[in-house]
Formats: sequence, structure tokens, C-alpha cells
Amino acid sequence: MSDDLFSLNDKVVVVTGGFGQIGKELCGSFLGRGAKVVIWGRRQISDAQLADAFGEAVDRVAAYSVDIAKKASIVEVFEKTREAWGVPHVLVNNAGIDTQPSAPPEVSGPFEEFPEAVWRDVIDVNLTGTFLCCQIVGGAMAQAGRGSIINMGSIYGILSPVQDIYAYKLKKTGRAFTKPVAYSASKSGLYNLTRYLATYWGRKGVRVNILTASGVFREDQDKEFQENYCARMPIGRMARPSEYNGAMIFLASDASVYMTGANLVVDGGWSAW
Repeated sequence: MSDDLFSLNDKVVVVTGGFGQIGKELCGSFLGRGAKVVIWGRRQISDAQLADAFGEAVDRVAAYSVDIAKKASIVEVFEKTREAWGVPHVLVNNAGIDTQPSAPPEVSGPFEEFPEAVWRDVIDVNLTGTFLCCQIVGGAMAQAGRGSIINMGSIYGILSPVQDIYAYKLKKTGRAFTKPVAYSASKSGLYNLTRYLATYWGRKGVRVNILTASGVFREDQDKEFQENYCARMPIGRMARPSEYNGAMIFLASDASVYMTGANLVVDGGWSAW
């Protein structure tokens, strides 16, 4: 059976945060489907690092340092991207920041004490950064009459965090950990941004969807956090970094050609409770 429906052959895919835990897996998967991949990230990735990560496919990868919270920075790397490979066919807004259970108490205390500066930093990257990337890349896509934008959502963008999962921190360290509000608020905003843009660009050939992800396993996570989190998860474990690849390929490719303004939930059943 032909696999052309899921092909990304010669498509240009921009992935923000493309060298992070999930991002690197996504980039490798897109390359495996024939895409040209452009990584936008805060730090500059060397040619040696790209070669080590992507092997023989490295000639189809480019990486640019960008601050997605600043429009001028995005415009600069977008022009470099367009000069190299043309207007992207796919934009994956994967970059984001979160507060882990290992975070210091000044950013993980009660809501009433949550720092305004941290709130603004998280909103700037997770929400404003996605808005700006959509504005610049999506606008060019609309002029070209085609494109797929995929925003990375979160279970904590559609549901409030289960604070009981983090209660062990008080017993372990003597300080309570509160999953901060900024991440939830920033991710929540992406859902209506997605719907807005889907209706705004729908007749110009640009599809805009969002993928709702749950927590991803990392070796450096607190074991108590992992146990509590997995106990709440119907599938019984956290996601592996590669387990969003299939959904992303679906949203990026012609397999989802009639899908826009939608929320594709890949969360191990978390939101089914």
C-alpha cells in the first residue's frame, strides 16, 4: 500500500524548540518522511551537533538561533529560512518553558506569591512567541495559499493541574510545591488562538490545529513525582519523547487535509477522567 498520504517529501518544516527532548524526536521523524527541517531555538546548534543527531539526513537540516518572544528576531530567521528553502509548508510551535518539581521555592510557591516577572517570561515564550511565529510564518503561508500550523498544547492547558501529585515535596523538603499558574494560562490561550487562526485562514489554504500532550518521562525527574503522575494516568506511564511523532506527521501531512481548528489529544488518557 502506498504511504504517500503521510509523505512530507520536499516539504519545509519549521520546528521551534527543535533540539529539545520532544523537538529532536519530531525533527528526526519529519526527516524520515522526506522533509527539509529548520530548527529555531534559543541556542545556536553547531553543524557537528546536527550531524550527530540526524546523521546522513543532515543535509536537509538547518538551525538558527532565535528569541521567539521578539518579533524582530523571528523576522530575521524567517528571512534566512525563506532565502534558503522558500516559504515553509509546516510550522510546529513546539518551544515552551515550564516549571518542574525541582524548581526553587521562589517560583513554585503559593499562587498569591507567584512572581510577576516569571509570569511574563512564561507568557512571552509560550503564548506570545507562538502568536508571533504564526503571524510571520502563517502570514507568508496564506500568501502562498498553503500550509499547516501545529501548536503544542498540554493537558494543563485544558485542565487544571492536579496539585496532589506534588504534595510529596512538602514531606521531602519541608516546602510545598504548587504547580504554577503561568504554564496553564499560557497553554490555555493556545486553544483559542488555534481556533481563531483556523477560521481566519481557512479559505486561504492554511490549516491550524493543536496537539494536546501529557508529561514526558525523563531520567532526571523526581521518582516520587513519576510514581504519583503515573498512578493518575490511565495508560499507567508517562509518554516517551517519540510518542508524539505519529500524531505530528498526521497533522503535518495530507492525511489531515480536511482537519483544521481541531484539538488532537494524545495524553495517555489523562483527560478521560
